[in-house]
Amino acid sequence: MREAAEEGEASKMEGALHPMRLRQLLHFAAFPKLNKTHFIFRNARPVSTTRCSSSSSSSSPAAAAVAGGRNRRPSSSQTNTSDREAIRAIRIKKVEELRSKGLDAYAYTWRRTHAANQLQEIYRDLGNGEEAASESDRVSISGRIVARRAFGKLAFLTLRDDSGTIQLYCEKERLLSDQFEHLKTLVDIGDILGAEGSIKRTEKGELSVCVTSFSILTKSLLPLPDKYHGLTDIDKRYRQRYVDMIANPEVADVFRNRAKIISEIRKTVESAGFIEVETPVLQGAAGGAEARPFITYHNSLGQDMYLRIATELHLKRMLVGGFEKVYEIGRIFRNEGLSTRHNPEFTTIEMYEAYSDYESMMNMAEDIVTRSALAVNGKLIIDYQGVEISLERPWRRETMHNLVKEATGIDFTKFDDDLAAAKEVALRTLNAGGDNQNKTSIEACPSVGHVLNEVFELVVEPKLLQPTFVLDYPLEVSPLAKPHRRHAGLTERFELFVCGREMANAFSELTDPLDQRERLEEQVRQHKKKNAALVSEDKSKKVDGDDDAYDVSIDEDFLTALEYGMPPASGMGIGIDRLVMLLTNSASIRDVIAFPVLKTPQV
Repeated sequence: MREAAEEGEASKMEGALHPMRLRQLLHFAAFPKLNKTHFIFRNARPVSTTRCSSSSSSSSPAAAAVAGGRNRRPSSSQTNTSDREAIRAIRIKKVEELRSKGLDAYAYTWRRTHAANQLQEIYRDLGNGEEAASESDRVSISGRIVARRAFGKLAFLTLRDDSGTIQLYCEKERLLSDQFEHLKTLVDIGDILGAEGSIKRTEKGELSVCVTSFSILTKSLLPLPDKYHGLTDIDKRYRQRYVDMIANPEVADVFRNRAKIISEIRKTVESAGFIEVETPVLQGAAGGAEARPFITYHNSLGQDMYLRIATELHLKRMLVGGFEKVYEIGRIFRNEGLSTRHNPEFTTIEMYEAYSDYESMMNMAEDIVTRSALAVNGKLIIDYQGVEISLERPWRRETMHNLVKEATGIDFTKFDDDLAAAKEVALRTLNAGGDNQNKTSIEACPSVGHVLNEVFELVVEPKLLQPTFVLDYPLEVSPLAKPHRRHAGLTERFELFVCGREMANAFSELTDPLDQRERLEEQVRQHKKKNAALVSEDKSKKVDGDDDAYDVSIDEDFLTALEYGMPPASGMGIGIDRLVMLLTNSASIRDVIAFPVLKTPQV
């Protein structure tokens, strides 16, 4: 019997739940007190959850959940709910059974000596069939049970902790008193256990803890997703991330790598002398970017407040105050759309360095990305969604004008301020006459610089797969950047693109307070003009959900700070979520945010 058991040790997940077995369990659950033998099924596949047909002549909802044939498919989502509630009722009875025996189903603590991967490393040389049974080899571990198999007087459980998995080898003769019966009747997949025992490697080579005693530390009331399908409902994976991480361990690895990336970013910038500071999330004016803010109300102050849309303006105040190298890693909030690249709440690093220009920030961007890539992948040639990306330095550096000319043949330097000519050539070259969206976006541009930027976003940006610094943006779309020292109408600004996505945005920072005021006032005028156009075209468009229908204001205190004098400086922001997506080969931003924003489900 033991040899047969070892053929399929606990690396296998629990089997499907036979309807007859669940019917028996529900029958026993109806009794006020359980007998310890009620849940023992010798030489049978262990209990698990499965979807069963709801068709039944029984009047009991619990019975209806299990009355269908073994291979019948569910008829509705109500069936799944019935199964789930039936299993929950059984497990609650088990909690009561534990308490009736004087056992706590929800422990206060557990003293463990090792994590699973530590045992795998310490005993990697233990031979097949060998046991380390000395007093020094007694271990104590804890974690969640994710698989189980029982064969008469022998049971195998797979325990998973934060570091990995290890098998629990449970023999009736080794366990104290009636613990083996408790193991078979009261322990379910999903429970969190603490176990003590010695170490052995089975004949099949599975390192195991030979359990001499165990305790249920937390009794799980709800069943885990079944082993064959896992948790495949995408919305449910994001909404119940805790279940997603249990069912799909690789998901947790993404968040471990995210932590490594953020740690490496901190090491990189702090090794260059930057100091981490904290700036307000609640602000009196939403500045530092053009984006729709979230608005809240402060009762004591009696005024509206805004969740920050950038950390930029307060970090620049730090430079005015005498700091020369500052950075902040923090959450940004923008009340805009959702997509695979956008979440209303996201994480950035913004940094500012006095007495430097945007050239130094290009070098810093390369340092941050390459060091982060080595920290999580150990190499600079990576795969992203089937595309090979080389992060080997140096990265390409090219102006926006040259990239647009290279892709379309349009030389925007020839238009000067002739907006009509720029629009005509852009529409003709892009053949956007039949594409209403592209035609509308180009015709709505208020300046030649905006047309240039629009053509870049439509044509060039999606093709920038390998790391590329796009330099020297038009002044009209860069209100916080310093004018280019050699080219009129442009700014000293770059954006970093990888896989067709913006990864970083940086400037030689504008320090002239009069120029800054003029640009911000023009930005406000253009925004009001856009809102007015929306209303005149169709009043129904100017509603709370419209991304364009919001007010912008000038942060007067920031302008006051500039008038005290800010040193020459460069600044950069990097989207940490997008960087994590790239380095973990994640297709959606929701895959790298533990709890992304989702619409509240209808009850």
